[in-house]
Amino acid sequence: MTTLAEMRRGYHQAVSSRIVRFTEREGRRFPNFADGSSQSSVLIANGIMNELGLLHEEGERISGQTAGARFEEITCGFLDHAFGAISHLRPGRWRYSAGQTRISEFAQYAHIDAIESLVSDNQALSAALGHAYIITPDIVVARHPVSRGEVNSRENILDSNEVAALTPFLAGNRPSESLILHASISCKWTIRSDRSQNTRTEALNLIRNRKGHLPHIVAVTAEPLPMRIASLALGTGDLDCVYHFALHELRQVCASLSGIADQAEMLETMVAGDRLRDISDLPFDLAT
Repeated sequence: MTTLAEMRRGYHQAVSSRIVRFTEREGRRFPNFADGSSQSSVLIANGIMNELGLLHEEGERISGQTAGARFEEITCGFLDHAFGAISHLRPGRWRYSAGQTRISEFAQYAHIDAIESLVSDNQALSAALGHAYIITPDIVVARHPVSRGEVNSRENILDSNEVAALTPFLAGNRPSESLILHASISCKWTIRSDRSQNTRTEALNLIRNRKGHLPHIVAVTAEPLPMRIASLALGTGDLDCVYHFALHELRQVCASLSGIADQAEMLETMVAGDRLRDISDLPFDLAT
């Protein structure tokens, strides 16, 4: 049995070997999730790598787009493994996907295709509504509908097709069966102000355009600067919470460095305010 600590360690090793690359500039060496123009970012990012005890592996240069795609893939794999290990707390048949998944594939948003068709064919509607309905989460966690046989596995609860005939949770209730979106996860290898606003906009669109219950809406990042994380984490109403890929190490580094008191204070404010958690917390939060 693999422990969660071991899964977390494996996650960091995968991130290090497949994504992290080091750059030298003006006598400073730093990983590619640091902003080379910010001394605080460089110090914190290097500190995180040292706290993780990971080798500074050399490898081919990768673009920011490639780093982001790999971060999504590795994070999705970690969640699949970790959430599966606690499946007794949240039983069901689940699907984990990274990449461009159209939101209309899921029961709560199946109507989006019809809206998109109307908007694309009507210039007046397009001008009024824009194209905010097109949502493609980085990672989705979805649940398969259950059969009536599964419901009746212990005792005969459903003895008629006339009851519970509309819920999408029961297979066979809809002509075109859709999975139920359980979580929409935005992955940000690093954070810039424009990216944080895009994440918030997407979250608000998920909230406003759903028919049915709201999925978990969260973000995962490797951004080293707490002030930049705050642009995504602070406030409520859109994202459930933000998760850092190495929060324990980030806190240790910020507490040990001098000259970044404002960054350390913001970090502890987000943690104390339940706006920032570690990646190891996410599987359990998804089980709620």
